[in-house]
Amino acid sequence: MINFKNNELLRFTTAGSVDDGKSTLIGRLLYDSKSIFEDQLEAVKKSSEYKGLDYVDLSLLTDGLKAEREQSITIDVAYRYFSTPKRKFIIADTPGHIQYTRNMVTGASTANLAVILVDARHGVVEQTCRHSLIASLLKINHIVLCINKMDLVNYDKEVYEKIVSDFKSFASKLEVKDINFIPISALLGDNVVDRSENMEWYEGSTLLYLLENVHIASDNNHIDCRFPVQYVIRPQSDLNHDYRGYAGRIAGGIFKPGDEVMVLPSGFSSKIKSIDTYDGPVEEAFAPMSVTITLEDDLDISRGDMLVRPHNQPEVSQDVEVIMCWLNNNPLNPSSKYILSHTSKDVKAIIKEINYKIDINTLHRIEDDKNIRMNDIARMKLRTTQPLFYDSYGRNRNTGSLILIDEATKVTVAAGMII
Repeated sequence: MINFKNNELLRFTTAGSVDDGKSTLIGRLLYDSKSIFEDQLEAVKKSSEYKGLDYVDLSLLTDGLKAEREQSITIDVAYRYFSTPKRKFIIADTPGHIQYTRNMVTGASTANLAVILVDARHGVVEQTCRHSLIASLLKINHIVLCINKMDLVNYDKEVYEKIVSDFKSFASKLEVKDINFIPISALLGDNVVDRSENMEWYEGSTLLYLLENVHIASDNNHIDCRFPVQYVIRPQSDLNHDYRGYAGRIAGGIFKPGDEVMVLPSGFSSKIKSIDTYDGPVEEAFAPMSVTITLEDDLDISRGDMLVRPHNQPEVSQDVEVIMCWLNNNPLNPSSKYILSHTSKDVKAIIKEINYKIDINTLHRIEDDKNIRMNDIARMKLRTTQPLFYDSYGRNRNTGSLILIDEATKVTVAAGMII
């Protein structure tokens, strides 16, 4: 029996226009990698028959909402999990409609890799550019452009090469380290898990092989030590009467017992006494592990504080400049007050200045229109009531990201990347 416990985890998101085949592709991955149960497959077969289809509609494996099944579209972000002998996977299947682009931001915010689908018949369209830009802004280092429905263009090599050329022209303006192109048919399984006999001219890897072997170990920042404190653990029991631990998820760097650390914002220093996990104490911990750290000294530390290295500290400021993706149906109101959530810290904030919007197709600045509506992406300055401890998003996705919450409605209205 294969033990998947220690396999590396890859988080990836799928994106593309409506009906490009995202859900079908994920269904094909799950089906061909034998990652679905018999009862799930039987339910999908019955649903396919009910819809009058003469084939098994694998997209139904991910379209979980009733409205999605009725319309054959994805509305919410659907998460799926599967494993192979080489790696564990978490998939975020995101919607294609432009009004649900905000869901793509949600699904991509923690992803290592983005699979962007293009319909071979339509080529690169506005949503392709929009999703690619969001992936670039979110610093997803790996993009796989899957040219889907190749069976509907007779597996034409020239169609594939034209789309590759068009996307490369657009992607030259993006900050993406690694882009791969794969011609596929999600419906028939060409180049998804098994190599296609219909496209012998394609010499690259299948999608699953690429997902299993793409290098992501260096994607996390293991240089800058950042530990936002989420919770202070005081058991108050006879067995652990004097225990005082600081729980949270490591946002960057490597921590070891004996290391000297500084507490922000107080500036007091101490040494790490122990690092505890659910499975017991460890001799070192790194991002994105969830741990409890104890210190040799009894310091006043609470939620929202951060443990860092004395000689490697983040930026500390009440003024931050961000690239913001507006997620709310209501336009931005510059006079509104917001709650800014950053790592484990929540503070009040206002929009200090809107610099410009970004044209989703050309990536040019739009400086004469500063009305921010849903799905708009803009550069702006924020002012907070308390200092934030942050790095630029390009340096650390964990300490460089934030969300804005409407103070009155408690609705999340925007997601931002600190410049």
